[in-house]
Amino acid sequence: MKKLSNDIVLRPRFQLEILGNREQLLRKFIDSKKAPFLVNCLDNHIFIKYNKETTHFGSPQLHLEIDALDDRTSKIYGFFGPNPTLWTFFMFLHFVVATLFIIVGIWAYVSASLNKPYGLQVGFMVLLVVVWFALYTFGQLGKRKGKPQIQELYAFMMETLG
Repeated sequence: MKKLSNDIVLRPRFQLEILGNREQLLRKFIDSKKAPFLVNCLDNHIFIKYNKETTHFGSPQLHLEIDALDDRTSKIYGFFGPNPTLWTFFMFLHFVVATLFIIVGIWAYVSASLNKPYGLQVGFMVLLVVVWFALYTFGQLGKRKGKPQIQELYAFMMETLG
C-alpha cells in the first residue's frame, strides 16, 4: 500500500486492495464513532467529513467506494474533495467572472471597431482578471489550510480498516 505524498493535488485519489468482505468493511465504518468525524453510508459509498465545530473553508471530505473482488477481498476507491456545496458555488463564481470577461471583451471590440472610446471596458476586463486571481488565491489558501485534515481523514480511514 502506498502512503499519501506531501503534495496535495486537486481531489487526490487512491485505491486499496484489502482483505475483508465488503459488508464487513462497510459495517466497520458504520459502527465507527470517533470525534470529530461524521460517517455517512449510502449503498457501498462512504462519506467521511468533519463535524460543524471543526469545519472551516478548506475542510476536505473523503469519499470511499468499496467493491467486492471476491468473497474475501475488496477494493476501496477513495478520493478527497472539498465540500460539494462550496465547490459548486466556487465554480459558479469562476463561471460568472469568465462570462463577464467575454461579454466585456466583445463590448470593447465593438467599441473599438466603431472608433468609440473603450478604456472603461478594458479597465473592467483588468478588474475581472484581478478578481479571478483573487478567487484562485483564495482557493489555494483553502487547500493549504485543509492539507492537515486530509492526513487526519486518511489516518482515520486506515485506523477504522485496522
